[in-house]
Amino acid sequence: MPVIWGRTNSSNVMKVLWFCAEAGLEHERRDAGGAFGVTNEPAYKARNPMALVPTLEEPDGWCLWESNTILRYLASTRPEGAALLPQEPRARAQVERWMDWQLAHLTPPMTTIFFTHVRTPEAERDWPATQAALTQAGKLWRILDRQLEGRPYVEGAFSVADIAFGPHIHRWFALPVERPDLPNLRAWYDRLLARPPFARIVAGPMS
Repeated sequence: MPVIWGRTNSSNVMKVLWFCAEAGLEHERRDAGGAFGVTNEPAYKARNPMALVPTLEEPDGWCLWESNTILRYLASTRPEGAALLPQEPRARAQVERWMDWQLAHLTPPMTTIFFTHVRTPEAERDWPATQAALTQAGKLWRILDRQLEGRPYVEGAFSVADIAFGPHIHRWFALPVERPDLPNLRAWYDRLLARPPFARIVAGPMS
């Protein structure tokens, strides 16, 4: 079975673990990153030169890194995950667009907000930068709120687009920050919370 290298409190590892749970894909997970180390060891860097997590290792030793790319690959190569990524070119492109948007636009401000409240000692917190990130994140979440109007999930049916957003949307509602009233976004988050794999893998305590 495939091996997923990465610690469970990593947002990018959460995506892959959530995908596997939704698809019923058996796998082995090995701790790496953060307090576990491993990622700077030569053997790990041979798998992933970025020395980050997650890394997917197939039974034949072939490895893949970058979490959203792993989601695309698993959805394309595992029958269990095929329903999570459309095959029709335009429908697939719409799903993948949101995955790219999550990485390019939403991740930077959400990372600043998360690190400020969870991983940075209080005396070292940069509140002006955090406020700027909060303002930017609010603008971006408004875009997704409009997208979700009349849709249960980002592109209608549950897909890897929703999985890509999962850790960020949990943090957005769980962190002690002021948020604009975005009812479609909140309803979508509540639908995700009703999915047992999301509640178990993504929506736990933050660290």
